[in-house]
Amino acid sequence: MPDRSTPTQTLDRITTDALALHRALRTSATDDAYALAAQITETQDLADTALYLFRVLTQHTPHTTSADLLLLERVTHIAKAAQDAGAELAAALARAVENRRRRADAVSPRVVLIGPSPQQFIESATDLLDRIPALYHAIHRDQLLPPPPGTHQPH
Repeated sequence: MPDRSTPTQTLDRITTDALALHRALRTSATDDAYALAAQITETQDLADTALYLFRVLTQHTPHTTSADLLLLERVTHIAKAAQDAGAELAAALARAVENRRRRADAVSPRVVLIGPSPQQFIESATDLLDRIPALYHAIHRDQLLPPPPGTHQPH
């Protein structure tokens, strides 16, 4: 993922994508396997982008202050939230497929479905995705990102 984005632009893109995915999860059908698979891919892309940002920051940040380390910690929490959301969506997909199979194999109209339901996994994923904007705002609030090159910083 080599691009010329600044860390701030990359973090902005991660957060925008997380918010869009969050909205999509809130409005999509829980039994659409194709949509769930696409959303899993999107969360993996979010995690990959956050890990890329972490690598960029570790190469260009001296790691000598607690602010430097706090920035790295928050970026890793963003990556973990995206990875965990992807895992929850994968579990939702597996459960949806399993429930579909159980319904197809059922000999009576009463089908025993096991829990948690796909919707519960999806809700867990949306909760995890909620963490990304909160971490984004904390990074900006605490002014942890380095300014873009050529930008004058007031003293």
